[in-house]
Amino acid sequence: MTQKHFISWLVMALLCLPVFAQIQEPVKFKTELKTLSANEAEIIFSGAVENGWHIYSTDLPEGGPISATFNVDKIEGAEVVGKLMPRGKEIEKMDPIFEMKVRYFEKQATFVQKIKLTGGDYKIVGYLEYGACNDENCLPPTSVDFAFTGKAAGSASAATETTATETSDAEATADSTQASPTTSVAATGTADYWAPVISELGSYGENINNESHTWIYIFFTGMLGGLLALFTPCVWPIIPMTVSFFLKRTKDKKKGIRDAFTYGASIVVIYVGLGLIITGIWGANALNSLSTNAIFNIFFCLMLVVFAASFFGAFEITLPSRWSNAIDSKAEQTTGLLSIFLMAFTLSLVSFSCTGPIIGFLLVEVSSTGSYLAPAIGMLGFAIALALPFTLFALFPSWLKSMPKSGGWMNVIKVTLGFLELAFALKFLSVADLAYGWRILDRETFLALWIVIFGLLGMYLLGKIKFPHDDDDNKVSVTRFFLAMFSLAFAVYMIPGLWGAPLKAVSAFAPPMQTQDFNLYKNEVHAKFNDFDAGMEYARQNGKPVMIDFTGYGCVNCRKMELSVWTDPKVSQLLNDDYVLITLYVDEKTKLPEPIRITENGQERTLRTIGDKWSYLQRTKFGANAQPFYVLIDNEGKPLNKSYSYDEDIQKYIDFLETGLKNYKK
Repeated sequence: MTQKHFISWLVMALLCLPVFAQIQEPVKFKTELKTLSANEAEIIFSGAVENGWHIYSTDLPEGGPISATFNVDKIEGAEVVGKLMPRGKEIEKMDPIFEMKVRYFEKQATFVQKIKLTGGDYKIVGYLEYGACNDENCLPPTSVDFAFTGKAAGSASAATETTATETSDAEATADSTQASPTTSVAATGTADYWAPVISELGSYGENINNESHTWIYIFFTGMLGGLLALFTPCVWPIIPMTVSFFLKRTKDKKKGIRDAFTYGASIVVIYVGLGLIITGIWGANALNSLSTNAIFNIFFCLMLVVFAASFFGAFEITLPSRWSNAIDSKAEQTTGLLSIFLMAFTLSLVSFSCTGPIIGFLLVEVSSTGSYLAPAIGMLGFAIALALPFTLFALFPSWLKSMPKSGGWMNVIKVTLGFLELAFALKFLSVADLAYGWRILDRETFLALWIVIFGLLGMYLLGKIKFPHDDDDNKVSVTRFFLAMFSLAFAVYMIPGLWGAPLKAVSAFAPPMQTQDFNLYKNEVHAKFNDFDAGMEYARQNGKPVMIDFTGYGCVNCRKMELSVWTDPKVSQLLNDDYVLITLYVDEKTKLPEPIRITENGQERTLRTIGDKWSYLQRTKFGANAQPFYVLIDNEGKPLNKSYSYDEDIQKYIDFLETGLKNYKK
């Protein structure tokens, strides 16, 4: 294997780095009335939240997620005192999408509303409304109904809870849902449009969001980081020396190979332990909060800039030499497995100047998952990639002769890593910029800096820029030439973004489109209707299929789909020309002319807002309650394809639309 081969695939890796619909029930609420005195009481809402989900707190700013609110339909013999108060461990973070701080609860949420009892019999009827989200979608505004009656002069036992909602009514299973026989939900009386089609959707197959993909992504991201660390000047030269040591320390070759395997396993244990320690100290929730916290994002930005400067050759980041010396001396004094483990620990300390920046960036990236296992899984991938050559070369020692020698190609890798660290530093600075409203890193400014960074990377690979630790060789290999071409091409690709082009390849890193001051891009999709019945009638008269877009004002992933998928020319053409697009906001707060009483899963509920109405439609007709949710139907309200949720694969979305169109024309 030649030097060119190593550089080729390694830097290419660097450049590339960059269910059938169902009702979800992530929250279960219990309600109780607790009498404090003869004329005071509290209504307590206690919610159990599934892992990965969170409930937003009270009094969030306008334009943000759905706040928890206390609402009264009827009250006699009592008065509401003050506001609904949250209790428990409230998490606060800066949300870069909403550009505001949000507060929410995980695992357990409690809300308390104080009540003044004015004397005699009392009756309190109302509901708690809340919003819940996970990393992929959000529930529509969900209500928890309650009704309490009793006597003010009595004890707590005098109060009887006539409606105790064990499970949020809005999350009830849709198959048994039916409208009240006395009330028609459909505004135009076309009841067929509202007929459930859950079984028909099932016949088309399922849309499954497999969470294991996340773990696979984290593992292989960590492995890629380990491979990058492997080919740095701090690690690569150690491999032949270490393997030769194990093979020569004993005349028994099998024992030498076994020791090398133990050495590799020790490396895995050390780095996985580091991941678990980090999570154990700060916790998954804290790591998740740090990933969007403005102050810490500034810290991450500065940290990556320092790492980049180190890779550029300004200085070396090393741990105190006495640490490695102390561990090394302990390894010499001990025998057996402990000595091998301490040797692996010595490698970890000595190589920190190269592995530290990569590990730091990896841990910052996986922290956004909010999972306890994410850092450990990432470090497992990193450690396996780092330890693998020690075991392979121990098994096949003849390979050591064909290993590329240390040299200037390793500095190329370090400097390339430095450019990438600098580019990703801007991502974290962008979060802080949005948090404080500095407006120093708008989308076009961000893109301009990335264009410069990747342009300079291309110039470096061409040998036009040199750093202190680079050699004086003026020759540019064919491999470096092509890599430079790719980097320069990427810089050119981003230039149209300065005038508003979507740039789907960098949409996850660049600031939101609304921060763009100068935008010439007009290829946007707008819904023809925001009323289901009116849109269905228009589609019937014009002989077109319908796409219903169940969305929400507070749905982040809905905005991502609209920006990265709907802006595709083929997608926008299909939506604008071939379909009647109906967008229904399930969190629309506009009051209905008259509240609608329905029976859902054997329980009565009241639809009070337009959002309630569309959420009810989604649950009863399609058996789903999460957003984004896209479904294609014909002029009779029957499905034309399986539903589609959050997935930014444009070709999948095109196939989804074209299949529905084909089925409509049959």
